[in-house]
Amino acid sequence: MLVFHLKFVFGCWDNVFPRFALSPSSCLSVLVPGGYTVNPSVMEITHVYAKLRSEFGRQCLFSDRPEEVMVDIHPEPSLASQFILKTRKDQGLQACRDMSEHQVNTERFESNSCGMNHVEGGWPKDINPNDVEQTIRFRKKVEKEENYINSLQHLGSVMEHCIKQNNAIDIYQQYFEEDEELEESSELPSAKTINILRDPNEVKRTITGLSWHPDGGRKLAAAYCNLGFQKNPKDMSLDSYIWEIENPSCPEMTLKPESPLVCLDYNPKDPHTLVGGSYNGQIAYWDTRRGSQPVEYSSLEHSHRDPVYKIIWLQSKTGTEAFSASTDGQVLWWDVRKLSEPTERLVLDPGREGNLDRALGAISLEFEPTMPTKFMVGTEQGLVVSCNRKAKTAAEKIVCTYDGHHGPIYALQRNPFFPKNFLTVGDWTARIWSEDIKESSIMWTKYQMSYLMDACWSPVRPSVFFTVKMEGVLDIWDILFKQSDPTLSVKVSDKALYSLRVQDNGQLVACGSQNGEATLLEICSGLSTLQKNEKSLAAA
Repeated sequence: MLVFHLKFVFGCWDNVFPRFALSPSSCLSVLVPGGYTVNPSVMEITHVYAKLRSEFGRQCLFSDRPEEVMVDIHPEPSLASQFILKTRKDQGLQACRDMSEHQVNTERFESNSCGMNHVEGGWPKDINPNDVEQTIRFRKKVEKEENYINSLQHLGSVMEHCIKQNNAIDIYQQYFEEDEELEESSELPSAKTINILRDPNEVKRTITGLSWHPDGGRKLAAAYCNLGFQKNPKDMSLDSYIWEIENPSCPEMTLKPESPLVCLDYNPKDPHTLVGGSYNGQIAYWDTRRGSQPVEYSSLEHSHRDPVYKIIWLQSKTGTEAFSASTDGQVLWWDVRKLSEPTERLVLDPGREGNLDRALGAISLEFEPTMPTKFMVGTEQGLVVSCNRKAKTAAEKIVCTYDGHHGPIYALQRNPFFPKNFLTVGDWTARIWSEDIKESSIMWTKYQMSYLMDACWSPVRPSVFFTVKMEGVLDIWDILFKQSDPTLSVKVSDKALYSLRVQDNGQLVACGSQNGEATLLEICSGLSTLQKNEKSLAAA
């Protein structure tokens, strides 16, 4: 305890207490009201202030002493061969004001389609339409009336005029097509939401993969999975669904895997079959004619050891081959007729030695049917690995790498019109590369405010591509119009968007969100119709 003493010394003692005749050395003390102590010998008044030592904080004690080695760890030369050199990157950061946007959505209105066939009616009350004799007599009576004859003559002349007109003029001929193209090009870019397909389960899961039905895109298959490590609740559903886009109220079919699906893909040669990659690394194969259960599974011991992030059907004569990629560093080839083990295996070791401990984790995959021997892999480390399947040795299968992203490459796709150019998405940017230039991308977007999670090219316009971001925004880019900013940005959801697929006609876009909603958007004709001289301009 810390104590402060305050002293008040007064003047002559005899003037204060004249009755006491005490010497200065006397030990008499007088207690004065208020907590003061009076010593009459010197007339001192003392007040004690007390405070606990713990309320003053820790006492600082400084001293000089020699340095002391706590631990000394020597380098191990055996570990040096396992290190992967990473190119250094400098990136500037800019602080800016946070903005927020709020939306209000009305409740869904569920409707059912129904029809009614009107066969015959309009008879007077005293006529039974089922009685043939009554109806014949009534018709003969009406045909003799003067009003009926006048009406028929008038309508006959009008109909005769229309028939002659149709014979003279082609009503289906298109006039002023050039002017219509100019009018369409002047239309402002737009996209409107036409349907939202919601996860029917109480515990909502992220849509991690989407695939359009190959016959006209009337159906959409969606893979639902929670990618958070060990964050799956016990009552979470494992099902994924196939939706009829005209009926958003309930899925057309339920896919029931043993482990949640991370990705899936429709077979372009057989619309009844599709293949999916599971969270536990297995490959599952479905035939929708045979029900919700998978027809066959890959064996656990020969499957991936990490979640399968991408699986794609290959261009083959049988139409039964596919290949998959996972963060375990392997690319595996499969034949769905025999999924017990993969037909081929490639380890993504940058040292080309097949060392699985040094392999790069694969998170995206690209295959172009016009280049059946080539494929590309996007990795967790920000590298794009270009591979040749038909190489003689495993070392020759890895041809080259492209380095340009700070983080995982979530999307990788070749341009359908110019296959030597491909699109990648990772960190905060989208980049366009040329296969012949390995040092840097030839075009890139500026850094966005949130992560880009998926991207794809337009199947009908060579200069248009789509990206989705974690802030729930769909961006549509037209590089012939402008490169610095998207042509159109649409706020699709309040949650992060994780997946994106465009229908083959380029008019419908499906976006999968974190809360299990697949939003279908219809793109305006200006962004989904091939423009005049667009191919030559994009090539330039």
